[in-house]
Amino acid sequence: MEEANTTAREAAQLLLDRIRAQRIEAAFVMGSGWKEAADAIGPVSEQVEMTALPGFIAPSAAGHAGRIHAVRRGDRTVLVFHGRVHLYEGYGPLAVAHGVRTAIAAGARTVVLTNACGSLTEDLPVGAPALIRDHINFTARTPLIGARFIDLTEVYSERLRRACRVFDRSIGEGVYGGWFGPAFETPAEIRMMKSLGVDLVGMSTVLEAIAAREGGAEVLGLSLVTNRAAGLAGKKLSGDEVLEVAAAAIPRLRPLLGAVTELLLEQA
Repeated sequence: MEEANTTAREAAQLLLDRIRAQRIEAAFVMGSGWKEAADAIGPVSEQVEMTALPGFIAPSAAGHAGRIHAVRRGDRTVLVFHGRVHLYEGYGPLAVAHGVRTAIAAGARTVVLTNACGSLTEDLPVGAPALIRDHINFTARTPLIGARFIDLTEVYSERLRRACRVFDRSIGEGVYGGWFGPAFETPAEIRMMKSLGVDLVGMSTVLEAIAAREGGAEVLGLSLVTNRAAGLAGKKLSGDEVLEVAAAAIPRLRPLLGAVTELLLEQA
Protein backbone atom coordinates (compact mmCIF):
# COMPACT_ATOMS: atom_id res chain seq x y z
CA MET A 1 0.00 0.00 0.00
CA GLU A 2 2.78 2.41 0.89
CA GLU A 3 4.44 1.58 -2.42
CA ALA A 4 1.24 2.58 -4.24
CA ASN A 5 1.15 5.92 -2.40
CA THR A 6 4.83 6.52 -3.11
CA THR A 7 4.29 5.86 -6.82
CA ALA A 8 1.31 8.23 -6.81
CA ARG A 9 3.42 10.97 -5.21
CA GLU A 10 6.17 10.45 -7.78
CA ALA A 11 3.65 10.60 -10.63
CA ALA A 12 2.06 13.71 -9.14
CA GLN A 13 5.35 15.58 -8.90
CA LEU A 14 6.32 14.72 -12.47
CA LEU A 15 2.85 15.70 -13.67
CA LEU A 16 3.02 19.07 -11.89
CA ASP A 17 6.44 19.67 -13.45
CA ARG A 18 5.09 18.82 -16.92
CA ILE A 19 2.09 21.14 -16.62
CA ARG A 20 4.08 23.86 -14.82
CA ALA A 21 1.79 24.07 -11.81
CA GLN A 22 2.38 24.19 -8.07
CA ARG A 23 -0.78 22.24 -7.29
CA ILE A 24 -4.18 21.41 -8.71
CA GLU A 25 -7.59 22.22 -7.27
CA ALA A 26 -9.72 19.37 -8.61
CA ALA A 27 -9.69 16.42 -10.98
CA PHE A 28 -12.25 15.04 -13.42
CA VAL A 29 -12.16 11.45 -14.67
CA MET A 30 -13.87 11.23 -18.05
CA GLY A 31 -15.57 7.88 -18.42
CA SER A 32 -17.27 6.36 -21.44
CA GLY A 33 -19.39 8.89 -23.31
CA TRP A 34 -18.12 11.99 -21.51
CA LYS A 35 -15.04 12.85 -23.56
CA GLU A 36 -16.77 15.15 -26.04
CA ALA A 37 -18.29 17.21 -23.23
CA ALA A 38 -14.96 17.87 -21.51
CA ASP A 39 -14.37 21.12 -23.40
CA ALA A 40 -16.95 22.69 -21.07
CA ILE A 41 -14.39 22.42 -18.26
CA GLY A 42 -12.15 24.90 -20.07
CA PRO A 43 -9.40 25.25 -22.69
CA VAL A 44 -6.50 22.81 -22.46
CA SER A 45 -3.20 24.42 -21.52
CA GLU A 46 -1.04 21.27 -21.38
CA GLN A 47 -1.41 17.61 -22.23
CA VAL A 48 0.45 14.63 -20.79
CA GLU A 49 0.27 11.00 -21.88
CA MET A 50 -0.67 8.83 -18.93
CA THR A 51 2.01 6.28 -19.72
CA ALA A 52 4.68 9.00 -19.41
CA LEU A 53 4.03 9.00 -15.65
CA PRO A 54 5.02 6.33 -13.10
CA GLY A 55 2.40 3.70 -12.37
CA PHE A 56 0.01 4.51 -15.21
CA ILE A 57 -1.21 1.96 -17.77
CA ALA A 58 -2.72 2.79 -21.15
CA PRO A 59 -6.51 2.18 -21.10
CA SER A 60 -7.85 -0.23 -23.71
CA ALA A 61 -11.59 0.54 -23.51
CA ALA A 62 -13.17 2.37 -26.46
CA GLY A 63 -13.21 6.14 -26.00
CA HIS A 64 -10.55 6.14 -23.27
CA ALA A 65 -7.70 8.12 -24.80
CA GLY A 66 -5.13 7.72 -22.03
CA ARG A 67 -4.27 11.42 -21.72
CA ILE A 68 -4.32 13.96 -18.91
CA HIS A 69 -5.27 17.53 -19.77
CA ALA A 70 -4.48 20.52 -17.59
CA VAL A 71 -7.07 23.30 -17.69
CA ARG A 72 -6.09 26.68 -16.29
CA ARG A 73 -8.76 29.04 -15.04
CA GLY A 74 -7.01 32.17 -13.80
CA ASP A 75 -4.45 31.07 -11.21
CA ARG A 76 -6.13 27.71 -10.63
CA THR A 77 -5.53 24.41 -12.41
CA VAL A 78 -7.90 21.51 -12.93
CA LEU A 79 -6.90 18.08 -14.25
CA VAL A 80 -9.01 16.14 -16.72
CA PHE A 81 -8.21 12.43 -17.04
CA HIS A 82 -9.36 11.21 -20.44
CA GLY A 83 -9.85 7.56 -19.67
CA ARG A 84 -9.31 5.06 -16.89
CA VAL A 85 -8.34 1.42 -16.57
CA HIS A 86 -10.88 -1.13 -15.33
CA LEU A 87 -10.71 -4.37 -13.42
CA TYR A 88 -12.07 -6.18 -16.48
CA GLU A 89 -8.99 -5.18 -18.46
CA GLY A 90 -7.00 -7.49 -16.22
CA TYR A 91 -5.56 -4.91 -13.83
CA GLY A 92 -5.77 -4.87 -10.07
CA PRO A 93 -7.46 -2.37 -7.73
CA LEU A 94 -4.28 -0.39 -7.16
CA ALA A 95 -3.92 0.27 -10.89
CA VAL A 96 -7.59 1.26 -11.12
CA ALA A 97 -7.22 3.77 -8.28
CA HIS A 98 -3.82 5.14 -9.32
CA GLY A 99 -5.15 8.13 -11.28
CA VAL A 100 -7.26 9.34 -8.38
CA ARG A 101 -4.43 8.88 -5.91
CA THR A 102 -2.09 10.80 -8.21
CA ALA A 103 -4.58 13.67 -8.49
CA ILE A 104 -4.94 13.88 -4.72
CA ALA A 105 -1.16 13.77 -4.28
CA ALA A 106 -1.01 16.72 -6.70
CA GLY A 107 -3.36 18.69 -4.46
CA ALA A 108 -6.88 17.84 -5.63
CA ARG A 109 -9.46 18.34 -2.89
CA THR A 110 -12.35 17.25 -5.09
CA VAL A 111 -12.61 14.36 -7.55
CA VAL A 112 -15.41 14.18 -10.12
CA LEU A 113 -15.94 10.63 -11.39
CA THR A 114 -18.00 10.18 -14.55
CA ASN A 115 -19.21 7.01 -16.23
CA ALA A 116 -21.73 5.46 -18.59
CA CYS A 117 -24.20 3.10 -16.97
CA GLY A 118 -27.37 1.09 -17.27
CA SER A 119 -30.56 2.09 -15.48
CA LEU A 120 -32.74 -0.22 -13.41
CA THR A 121 -35.53 2.32 -12.97
CA GLU A 122 -37.74 4.35 -15.28
CA ASP A 123 -37.07 7.38 -13.06
CA LEU A 124 -33.55 7.53 -14.53
CA PRO A 125 -34.15 7.49 -18.31
CA VAL A 126 -31.76 6.67 -21.14
CA GLY A 127 -29.87 9.72 -22.39
CA ALA A 128 -30.00 11.60 -19.09
CA PRO A 129 -27.25 12.28 -16.55
CA ALA A 130 -27.73 11.09 -12.98
CA LEU A 131 -26.05 11.78 -9.65
CA ILE A 132 -24.61 8.89 -7.68
CA ARG A 133 -26.01 9.01 -4.14
CA ASP A 134 -24.32 5.84 -2.86
CA HIS A 135 -22.90 2.61 -4.21
CA ILE A 136 -22.79 -1.13 -3.70
CA ASN A 137 -19.46 -2.71 -4.58
CA PHE A 138 -20.18 -6.00 -6.35
CA THR A 139 -16.58 -6.42 -7.55
CA ALA A 140 -15.34 -8.00 -4.29
CA ARG A 141 -12.23 -5.84 -4.68
CA THR A 142 -10.89 -2.82 -2.80
CA PRO A 143 -8.02 -0.38 -3.38
CA LEU A 144 -7.29 -0.48 0.37
CA ILE A 145 -4.77 -2.87 1.89
CA GLY A 146 -4.26 -3.42 5.60
CA ALA A 147 -6.04 -1.86 8.57
CA ARG A 148 -7.49 1.10 6.72
CA PHE A 149 -10.99 1.43 8.09
CA ILE A 150 -12.27 4.32 6.00
CA ASP A 151 -15.66 5.81 6.85
CA LEU A 152 -17.89 5.47 3.79
CA THR A 153 -21.05 6.90 5.34
CA GLU A 154 -21.01 9.68 2.73
CA VAL A 155 -18.86 8.55 -0.18
CA TYR A 156 -20.55 10.95 -2.61
CA SER A 157 -20.81 14.52 -1.37
CA GLU A 158 -24.32 15.65 -0.50
CA ARG A 159 -23.15 19.26 -0.77
CA LEU A 160 -22.00 18.81 -4.36
CA ARG A 161 -25.09 16.81 -5.31
CA ARG A 162 -27.29 19.53 -3.87
CA ALA A 163 -25.45 22.16 -5.93
CA CYS A 164 -25.97 20.08 -9.08
CA ARG A 165 -29.68 19.82 -8.36
CA VAL A 166 -29.87 23.61 -8.00
CA PHE A 167 -28.32 23.96 -11.46
CA ASP A 168 -30.38 21.18 -13.09
CA ARG A 169 -33.63 20.57 -11.21
CA SER A 170 -34.53 17.65 -13.46
CA ILE A 171 -31.42 15.61 -12.69
CA GLY A 172 -32.10 12.35 -10.87
CA GLU A 173 -29.93 10.37 -8.50
CA GLY A 174 -29.58 6.82 -7.34
CA VAL A 175 -27.48 4.00 -5.95
CA TYR A 176 -24.77 2.75 -8.33
CA GLY A 177 -23.85 -0.92 -8.50
CA GLY A 178 -20.20 -1.47 -9.38
CA TRP A 179 -19.92 -4.60 -11.57
CA PHE A 180 -16.69 -6.39 -12.48
CA GLY A 181 -17.50 -6.91 -16.18
CA PRO A 182 -16.69 -7.04 -19.01
CA ALA A 183 -19.87 -9.02 -19.76
CA PHE A 184 -23.09 -7.13 -19.22
CA GLU A 185 -25.23 -8.39 -16.36
CA THR A 186 -27.77 -11.18 -16.77
CA PRO A 187 -31.47 -10.43 -16.19
CA ALA A 188 -31.29 -12.52 -13.01
CA GLU A 189 -28.37 -10.46 -11.74
CA ILE A 190 -30.28 -7.27 -12.49
CA ARG A 191 -33.28 -8.57 -10.53
CA MET A 192 -30.94 -9.31 -7.62
CA MET A 193 -29.49 -5.79 -7.78
CA LYS A 194 -32.92 -4.22 -7.96
CA SER A 195 -33.99 -6.13 -4.85
CA LEU A 196 -30.96 -4.66 -3.06
CA GLY A 197 -31.85 -1.09 -3.97
CA VAL A 198 -29.55 -0.53 -6.95
CA ASP A 199 -30.72 2.07 -9.49
CA LEU A 200 -27.69 2.26 -11.82
CA VAL A 201 -25.09 -0.29 -12.83
CA GLY A 202 -21.66 0.07 -14.42
CA MET A 203 -18.12 -1.26 -14.43
CA SER A 204 -16.08 1.55 -12.88
CA THR A 205 -16.11 4.33 -10.27
CA VAL A 206 -16.54 2.48 -6.97
CA LEU A 207 -12.86 1.68 -6.37
CA GLU A 208 -11.81 5.20 -7.37
CA ALA A 209 -14.40 6.67 -5.01
CA ILE A 210 -13.13 4.58 -2.11
CA ALA A 211 -9.54 5.63 -2.82
CA ALA A 212 -10.58 9.27 -3.06
CA ARG A 213 -12.32 9.16 0.31
CA GLU A 214 -9.28 7.48 1.83
CA GLY A 215 -7.22 10.39 0.51
CA GLY A 216 -9.57 12.93 2.06
CA ALA A 217 -11.06 14.25 -1.19
CA GLU A 218 -14.69 15.16 -1.71
CA VAL A 219 -16.31 13.01 -4.42
CA LEU A 220 -18.98 13.79 -6.99
CA GLY A 221 -20.23 10.86 -9.06
CA LEU A 222 -21.91 11.61 -12.39
CA SER A 223 -23.42 8.83 -14.49
CA LEU A 224 -24.79 9.01 -18.01
CA VAL A 225 -27.60 6.51 -18.51
CA THR A 226 -26.93 4.88 -21.87
CA ASN A 227 -29.22 1.84 -21.69
CA ARG A 228 -31.88 0.03 -19.70
CA ALA A 229 -30.30 -2.80 -17.76
CA ALA A 230 -30.48 -6.38 -19.04
CA GLY A 231 -33.97 -7.80 -19.29
CA LEU A 232 -35.71 -4.43 -18.87
CA ALA A 233 -35.71 -3.16 -22.45
CA GLY A 234 -36.67 -6.25 -24.43
CA LYS A 235 -33.51 -6.17 -26.53
CA LYS A 236 -29.87 -7.18 -26.40
CA LEU A 237 -27.22 -4.81 -25.02
CA SER A 238 -24.19 -3.63 -26.99
CA GLY A 239 -21.21 -1.35 -26.50
CA ASP A 240 -22.07 0.47 -29.73
CA GLU A 241 -25.44 1.50 -28.30
CA VAL A 242 -23.66 3.01 -25.30
CA LEU A 243 -21.51 5.23 -27.51
CA GLU A 244 -24.43 6.27 -29.73
CA VAL A 245 -26.57 7.37 -26.80
CA ALA A 246 -23.62 9.16 -25.25
CA ALA A 247 -22.99 11.17 -28.41
CA ALA A 248 -26.62 12.34 -28.46
CA ALA A 249 -26.41 13.42 -24.80
CA ILE A 250 -23.44 15.78 -25.19
CA PRO A 251 -25.57 18.99 -25.35
CA ARG A 252 -26.91 18.22 -21.88
CA LEU A 253 -23.60 17.09 -20.39
CA ARG A 254 -21.61 20.18 -21.40
CA PRO A 255 -23.52 22.75 -19.31
CA LEU A 256 -23.53 20.37 -16.34
CA LEU A 257 -19.74 19.95 -16.44
CA GLY A 258 -19.31 23.69 -16.91
CA ALA A 259 -21.45 24.41 -13.85
CA VAL A 260 -19.58 21.85 -11.75
CA THR A 261 -16.25 23.39 -12.77
CA GLU A 262 -17.38 26.87 -11.76
CA LEU A 263 -18.59 25.53 -8.42
CA LEU A 264 -15.29 23.82 -7.67
CA LEU A 265 -13.22 26.86 -8.60
CA GLU A 266 -15.39 29.19 -6.53
CA GLN A 267 -14.74 27.13 -3.43
CA ALA A 268 -10.99 26.76 -4.10
